[in-house]
Amino acid sequence: MKTIEITTAQKVTIQYELASVGNRIAAFIVDLMVLYGMILLLTAVFVNLLDGASLFNYFIFLVLVPIILFYTLMSEILLDGQTVGKRAVGIKVVKLNGDPASAFDYLIRWAFRFTDIWMSAGSVASLLISSSLYSQRLGCLLSGTTVIRKNSSRTFALKDILNIYSTENYEPKYPQVVQINEKDMIFLKKVLERHKKYKNEAHKKVVIDLSNKIAEILDVKPPKDKEKFLETVLSDFIVLTR
Repeated sequence: MKTIEITTAQKVTIQYELASVGNRIAAFIVDLMVLYGMILLLTAVFVNLLDGASLFNYFIFLVLVPIILFYTLMSEILLDGQTVGKRAVGIKVVKLNGDPASAFDYLIRWAFRFTDIWMSAGSVASLLISSSLYSQRLGCLLSGTTVIRKNSSRTFALKDILNIYSTENYEPKYPQVVQINEKDMIFLKKVLERHKKYKNEAHKKVVIDLSNKIAEILDVKPPKDKEKFLETVLSDFIVLTR
């Protein structure tokens, strides 16, 4: 499960789950069904109201073709980063920097659908989404956007951390850890998970800062192995509070 942290204009950092290839394909299929229904409905209305092959050609080029071509673009502009399919699946286009996506951003995404999806039967989009850090196809990369799940498929709770360690014959090293609340321990677990997943200086610094803060709360000397210390604290908490 890939996630992304986005800082909003109010300087609030929110973690979102990125939409998977499967999520996007599901939304794409729903949108195709919507388009197909619109075409059938409009064609039926035209046939009942007007007659003549020449007029039908005008109807195709002036009504049906623009709807097919610009459905996604206009939907994302009018529905704030969603189409009917995206809304049905629960996914949405967002900017990586937290700013609202502009019409120009949606235009770039739409323009590269022909390369990402139509010209390659979706293979280019699928490959890029699966391999890129933020699940971005070419249109996403060039517009600085990605697609997120509005409602995460996973919610962290204390039961998530109970599976980390075996408690058989375990003696807690920091019994005073019980003074830390459950919410903070869940945050500690998430920090450890991200540090193990993304081995970079930013996550290493978070581990160091959190380790120092926990050591201060527990009134112990900050250990040299910060990651090991946090794992021990988490394990102690599980044993002492279950």
